[in-house]
Amino acid sequence: MRWLMVLVVAMGVLIVAGVTTIGVTIVHRMSVAPPTVVHDAVMHDAVLDEPAGTHIAGVSALPDRLALRLVGGGADRVVVVDLRTGQVVGRAALAR
Repeated sequence: MRWLMVLVVAMGVLIVAGVTTIGVTIVHRMSVAPPTVVHDAVMHDAVLDEPAGTHIAGVSALPDRLALRLVGGGADRVVVVDLRTGQVVGRAALAR
């Protein structure tokens, strides 16, 4: 019967230690600021040669490229701009 008491006490200690570890981990993760991403790329001015009436309907970004979904002024299309140079590197017309 004594071994059962020792086993229960040992499991109780393990439960308290586990809950304490989880609590300390949660507090630590909440107190640490998220990492800041710094890019060395400089955004250059990008001039899009698009017809009048064109506007941006959506944007999708990668670290070095920007995809713009353009509507109006003709067929809907996607234009990909290189953020380092500001040059248009790709165009795709969207079928309706």
